[in-house]
Amino acid sequence: MAKQIKLVKSLIGRKSDQIATAHSLGLKKIGQVVVQPDNEQTNGKIKKISHLVEVTEA
Repeated sequence: MAKQIKLVKSLIGRKSDQIATAHSLGLKKIGQVVVQPDNEQTNGKIKKISHLVEVTEA
C-alpha cells in the first residue's frame, strides 16, 4: 500500500527540522500532494509533521 500525503498548512515559521521533514517527503507548497510508500520511515515523518498534513490511503 501507499499513502497520499497533502500539505495543508504553511511551512513558514516552523522549526527547521519540521521543514526538512516536509521537504524529505517531497512537500514544498500548500496543496501539494505526494504518494509515499507505507513503511516505518514514512510513518515516522508523517507523525513528526502530522499537524501540517492530511494523509489518505492511495
